Amino acid sequence: MSEQKTIGVLFIDRFADWEYGLLAASAVEWFGARAVSLAPNGKPVTSASGFTLTPDRSTAVDENTDLDAVAVIGSDQWVDAPPNVSALLTAVAARGGVVGGICAGTLALARAGLFGNAKHTSNGRDWINEKEPGSGRPELSGRALCRRRRSHRVRAGFGSRHLRSCLFEDALSPEKQRSR
Repeated sequence: MSEQKTIGVLFIDRFADWEYGLLAASAVEWFGARAVSLAPNGKPVTSASGFTLTPDRSTAVDENTDLDAVAVIGSDQWVDAPPNVSALLTAVAARGGVVGGICAGTLALARAGLFGNAKHTSNGRDWINEKEPGSGRPELSGRALCRRRRSHRVRAGFGSRHLRSCLFEDALSPEKQRSR
């Protein structure tokens, strides 16, 4: 049996309640992974519905050296008042981890410079460039997910179903990754 994988689920204020539940539960129940909640500065965050989440950890790189994947949950705050989580995302990606974002969470990936020439999806073909000019290439936007970019994988999706399949295929099912 392979070692247990750890996925960090990153939340910020006004996070989308509907985006993380199936993703986190599936990782734990179906793939035997460990899910940990992350938030900037390790402080509680409030969801779009008003629920408060107290995270397991902050987004500091040194607290998260065990992460095999990070899922950035969407929030209006990624557009309006985004925290800088680039160091964490680039650190996980640099060591071969899977980094993905749902909805506006894809802006965190764009700001971290993870799109480059990678195919990606988000909230529409031009949405990322409207919100974060120059960070994504519209001609690469589409439905092509799970593409290799250098030594790591970049994931983005406008639906958690897309991100779940990428995280599960790449980070939590290493035998599928080896068979490519």
